[in-house]
Amino acid sequence: MSELTTNNQSAQEFLKGLWEENPVFISVLGMCPALAVTNTAINSLAMGLATTFVLVSSSILVSSLKSVIPKQVRITAYIIIIATFVTVVDFALAAISPTIHKELGAFIALIVVNCLILGRQEAFASKKSVGLSILDALGMSAGFTFALLCIGIPREILGNGSLFNISLFGDSFEPWIIMILPPGGFFMLGFLLLGFNWYTEKKKERNLLKQERNSTNQ
Repeated sequence: MSELTTNNQSAQEFLKGLWEENPVFISVLGMCPALAVTNTAINSLAMGLATTFVLVSSSILVSSLKSVIPKQVRITAYIIIIATFVTVVDFALAAISPTIHKELGAFIALIVVNCLILGRQEAFASKKSVGLSILDALGMSAGFTFALLCIGIPREILGNGSLFNISLFGDSFEPWIIMILPPGGFFMLGFLLLGFNWYTEKKKERNLLKQERNSTNQ
């Protein structure tokens, strides 16, 4: 029974970041990269993977050192840890794919001040075990990457007529230039937030109706 409870808790810690506590659509965190680098799907994926590496690595280290880091300097320590892994990502991306590194520009360095990453260290990794911290970081990262792709894929398709730099419609397609410009990011994010909130409210209404029916039957 205890093993089943542990498995359920582990699954819950991972899945909450995908939907119930999605960093972008629910918590509205990481808006800077969500709007700035999602003009193409490949940029969205690269930023999502970079954030995943930083969040998972820093969560492991913070959770492992939580009993060693003095409470008075914990935020400073977290920022130093996060900045170290951001530097690793920055150099690795510059070596592996200079083109993507150039397109992402300063937004790789700005991962250091992403509220999502620092917030998970303070709210979760510094209080939980390494295993749960990894699951929480993976779930939040997956939710963040999912949100970036939800914004980036439609923007690239409509703005360039391509997906991951592969042409979809040929030369006859007239691209919607606004979609790859900053207003396109706000436009797409607004529609996604509207749809996400609408679905969440409908789900709450269905759950309330279900509870009322169950109480009536009892």
